[in-house]
Amino acid sequence: MKTLRTILACLFLMSLLGCEENSAPSNMTVDRYVELLKKGKYDASELPEFSSRDIPALLAYSNDTQLIKDFPRNIISSLWLPDCSLGMYLLWTIESIRARAIDSEYLIGTFPSQNPIVQKRDNLSLLLENSEIRELIARSYNDWWESNKNKDFDRFKETDPLKNTEYRWH
Repeated sequence: MKTLRTILACLFLMSLLGCEENSAPSNMTVDRYVELLKKGKYDASELPEFSSRDIPALLAYSNDTQLIKDFPRNIISSLWLPDCSLGMYLLWTIESIRARAIDSEYLIGTFPSQNPIVQKRDNLSLLLENSEIRELIARSYNDWWESNKNKDFDRFKETDPLKNTEYRWH
């Protein structure tokens, strides 16, 4: 009986030590998040709970064109995106940081909108992502950050990085 308890205790400890908590949104690093998205192994149902301190690291990947297929999707959306560029998805993740900080009316869980794509503001036509749009969105977020990074985030979190474009998140 003592041997059985010892074996069970060892198995329990091994299971605790062998489990990686690196995919839990609450303790995710940007590098781990990117690695998991690229490998199709990010299995959380929400976006990580990043803060404004993580924005520069996320922006570093804003021009990454690798298509990802396994990523959290907002369950209220009827649109199923089969894939998304990593760069656009990470820009959407930055928007999640901003949306949570301002308690956006469009926030659903950690999702800042229905999908990681943009649409035209004036007629709300849905746009599929292309390199020109992704580059424009990335430039807008980079400009927004560069213009404000030396300020306290609370002073510019309500400024929409896309305000000077014809686009908004879908």
